[in-house]
Amino acid sequence: MVATTTNTRRVMPTTRRSLTHKFQIAGHEGYLTIGLFEDDQPGEVFIKMSKEGSTLSGLIQGFCRAFSLALQYGLSIEDAVDRFRGMRFDPMGPTNNPDIPEASSILDYVARYLELHYCERPRSRS
Repeated sequence: MVATTTNTRRVMPTTRRSLTHKFQIAGHEGYLTIGLFEDDQPGEVFIKMSKEGSTLSGLIQGFCRAFSLALQYGLSIEDAVDRFRGMRFDPMGPTNNPDIPEASSILDYVARYLELHYCERPRSRS
């Protein structure tokens, strides 16, 4: 599958709707905030982990910035899900979300959450 992006950035509205979702992975609590365009499609992602070190915090914030820019330049949620689902690193394990009972990383959890709530059709599990 080829990602379809544009050379034009879709700018987020100055005032926007968002959704904040509290989650836990292997006892590590976090908050996922998704900023929405006017059509209720994700345009930015923020992740805040409650017990994070400076290295993990910096990497997660870098991911969020890059991911948000990719969405604004046209990366589809389906393509993003395909690329980030299944990534493996700690914390990993059971979650408090019955729709996503296990996650192999924070990024895996975020991808699967986006898939459940924003993909038009279920993705293949390759």
